[in-house]
Amino acid sequence: MDQNGGSFLAVRRLSGHHPSTADVVSGSTAWIGRGFSCVCVQRRESDARISFDLTPVQEECLQRLQNRIEVPYDSQNREHQEALKALWHASFPGTELLGLVSDQWKEMGWQGKDPSTDFRGGGFISLENLLYFARNYPKSFEELLCKQNGDRALWEYPFAVAGVNITFMLIQMLDLQAAKPRSLIGAVFLNLLIENDRAFDILYCITFRLMDQKWLEMHATYMDFNTVIKSTRRQLERELLLEDIQQIEDMPSYSFLAR
Repeated sequence: MDQNGGSFLAVRRLSGHHPSTADVVSGSTAWIGRGFSCVCVQRRESDARISFDLTPVQEECLQRLQNRIEVPYDSQNREHQEALKALWHASFPGTELLGLVSDQWKEMGWQGKDPSTDFRGGGFISLENLLYFARNYPKSFEELLCKQNGDRALWEYPFAVAGVNITFMLIQMLDLQAAKPRSLIGAVFLNLLIENDRAFDILYCITFRLMDQKWLEMHATYMDFNTVIKSTRRQLERELLLEDIQQIEDMPSYSFLAR
């Protein structure tokens, strides 16, 4: 997704490039003592870069998540096929899936009849995120999938493709392709990940729910998606930097999720 306002449908992965965290909010660094050793700090008006030494446990925790991020979706992989089928059955229980390539997938908000073409932006983890959302917060998942809440626009965002974009945005925001945290946001999130190895999946669910709420508040339509996702990102950054956030469930927006 182009963070500067391009089409949110054209998602691509960035290899070897680590974009800066936008709109980082300056906050207390009291949390640094929770396992991080701050080596240096460089601040610019639009960015904050920090270098950390990680403990072996922190390195292992981050590496596990990075390993997930690096897995592309493979339409020939049986595990990936089964995950995609599971997503369909969680989304439309009782409705028979005619095939992994079918016009039915458009009902979920994929761009065409083959969802595998849309996973290029987020990889297999974006499918895992959607499936985690469906299984762990089914009420919120169904509300968003079926656009049940609020005064909806005539031209709505496509649910599934929006989900892939959210995965991609979070990877950028948290700078998860870097060898170690280089921002306050990334460092705080790593602490949360150590507390709960599913913190990224839960943050994904929080983000999707928050994005939809902002969509309704802003009376947005399809062409406003980039504006909405930027607003969502700014709020996530603010919440992650609150001093009393000890685990991912402490984020204020977590309360929006319903099981």
